Amino acid sequence: MPANMTSYLHTMIRVSDPQATIAFFELIGLKEVRRIDNEKARFSLIFLAAPGGEGVAEVELTHNWDEAGYTGGRNFGHLAYRVDNIYDTCAALMAAGVTINRPPRDGHMAFVRTPDGISIELLQDGSLSPQEPWASMANTGEW
Repeated sequence: MPANMTSYLHTMIRVSDPQATIAFFELIGLKEVRRIDNEKARFSLIFLAAPGGEGVAEVELTHNWDEAGYTGGRNFGHLAYRVDNIYDTCAALMAAGVTINRPPRDGHMAFVRTPDGISIELLQDGSLSPQEPWASMANTGEW
């Protein structure tokens, strides 16, 4: 693992019924800590955490308003990690033979997959200016 991994952020799952899912997680002690509703893209992101766990080890519920049910495990989204330098991390992963499914074109976010196909989101700690070869690199496969 690259030395610049800094912190685990969240696990994302897609949900069909946000209220029912929130009620479930409340039964085990998690609470909603923030919500983002995107009218234009028609989705909501709802973050839950255990008391004292706000900002770390959260569960992100993604509700795509127009979805009609998930199949084939698509309801499990990804694990997210904050990294010190997204370009160095992606370069190290590529050097080890890992495909960068969603390159960090914006200097902020990338996606890769584990050998078993689990999606991993990498988020830059702070912001970096877009740089090549990342800025013009196309997506590869699913992320």
